[in-house]
Amino acid sequence: MRKTYRSTDVEVTFDLGICIHVGECLRGEPAVFQLERRPWILPDAGGAIAEVIHRCPSGALQYRRLDGGPEETYETTTATPIKNGPLLVVGDIDVRHEDGTVERLPRATLCRCGQSRNKPFCDNEHLRIKFEAPGAQLKIHLTPVRPREDEPIQKAADPRA
Repeated sequence: MRKTYRSTDVEVTFDLGICIHVGECLRGEPAVFQLERRPWILPDAGGAIAEVIHRCPSGALQYRRLDGGPEETYETTTATPIKNGPLLVVGDIDVRHEDGTVERLPRATLCRCGQSRNKPFCDNEHLRIKFEAPGAQLKIHLTPVRPREDEPIQKAADPRA
């Protein structure tokens, strides 16, 4: 379920259900994204929100400009296998959820190991089963949400839930 956080210039949305806890938000703009605060996203608190959101591989974070500024758009769609992990898809993509609904996303991390309980999205189960496959390296930033790089976390354990 996507939650919305608004400022005068931008609307930021977050969907915990598709977050893979890479930590770009918490590292990239700590004034905007703070786990200890409610709401945990304050779009007015920082300036580089769009840049940070573009680095969120899962599409859990998205934005919509309210000030007429440029939106996130892509001319092409790319799919990159992540080493020992999901398929990273970037572009204007339509993703069909298990319940049949379709959501347009600018980015998505799709399950490659076959064990996700949230197909077609990755839920980090590849860590538990020690999935191995070639691909590009994805940098994981350890945070209070993801204290260990080699273990999946339960969504219920996420303080943003």
